[in-house]
Amino acid sequence: RAALGRIAGDTHKIKLTEGDYVLFSSKQIPGNEIAIGRIQNQLAEKGIIMITERQEHIHVSGHPGRPELAEMYKWIRPEILVPVHGEIRHMKEQARFGKEQGISKPIFQQNGDVVRLAPDGPKILRQERTGRLVVDGDVILAADGKTLNERRKISYNGVISIAIGLDKNGKISGEPILSLHGVPLDEDEEDFLNEVCDSIGKKFPKAVGDITKFSENIRLLVRRTATEWTGKKPVVSVLIVES
Repeated sequence: RAALGRIAGDTHKIKLTEGDYVLFSSKQIPGNEIAIGRIQNQLAEKGIIMITERQEHIHVSGHPGRPELAEMYKWIRPEILVPVHGEIRHMKEQARFGKEQGISKPIFQQNGDVVRLAPDGPKILRQERTGRLVVDGDVILAADGKTLNERRKISYNGVISIAIGLDKNGKISGEPILSLHGVPLDEDEEDFLNEVCDSIGKKFPKAVGDITKFSENIRLLVRRTATEWTGKKPVVSVLIVES
């Protein structure tokens, strides 16, 4: 599909013209419909004639069945089998099937397992951390790490920053200053800000005890109010300034 996408987008050395045929010889994997549809739309725009499994019985599997695997094992006669593709149930069945075909040392492993093949047969030595990495600016980050998870959360829910000043007696000095980014309020923003400031003044006129706890109570109040107004749970950052 990657090569066909480049062909459809005119970024490949192979060029298609009106009247050419393109055969989609494999079934759509669930979840890939949008990407495949985008390619098919690009081809249709060029006047390409497309044939899929809906028109003709042309499906070609990219995976061998049991008879093909048994024949390959018969030719190669391996001692060790390390299944590496598919889900856990697929790889376990592959190891079982391989042993059934006479492979003496099949081993089941998962992503991150460090496997030693010799001496004394295959053995899992240890587990290494695995996962996808992404380049973000000049930094390489884990795709499921804290930074990108926070960014996804912010992109979906928005962020609210609030600064509160306290005088030497711990009382709130002046109006809290709020800044909203990506919170879907639009024309209701001013009313929302007024409600937040009023609620803070009534419920927390003074920072009693631990400042950290006071800050957390403010954060929860602001997020709860935002959820009531928008149905979202924005990321709330609280800055306490003590005089």
